[in-house]
Amino acid sequence: MNVTDPISLVLKTKQYGVISITPDKTVYDALSVMAQHEVGALMVIDSGGRLVGMLSERDYARKGVLKGHLARQTKITAIMTSPVTYVGPEYTVDQCMNLMTEGHFRHLPVVDGEKVVGLVSIGDLVKWIITGQAQAIRDLHGYITGAYPS
Repeated sequence: MNVTDPISLVLKTKQYGVISITPDKTVYDALSVMAQHEVGALMVIDSGGRLVGMLSERDYARKGVLKGHLARQTKITAIMTSPVTYVGPEYTVDQCMNLMTEGHFRHLPVVDGEKVVGLVSIGDLVKWIITGQAQAIRDLHGYITGAYPS
């Protein structure tokens, strides 16, 4: 588990596949889906399967609540982030972390051709790196103590 690994490997470790909502739904509907799956953001995908936006808890707080929009009456399109930055499955963990850091967002859709294949969060990437570092430490410890296989 390295920063040079493709993001497709990270997607294989995730509990959920593509969790999304259509743009015709309300913000309340989106919040319900987020709560059900215990996630902080949803991809907004139209009936043709195209990624048209992202809706996060942060979007709701800043563009919804603070501006007086009621969740049950507000369409997702009114507060979603669009256009969306996304990556292909060949992007590396490091490239994705850099994009997220520079863009100040926490969720990054992964699109293969025209098909949405998943979503990674900054937490997913940090977990990936920490797990890789833990393995490297175990390997080095084994090497130092002579338990490392030759």
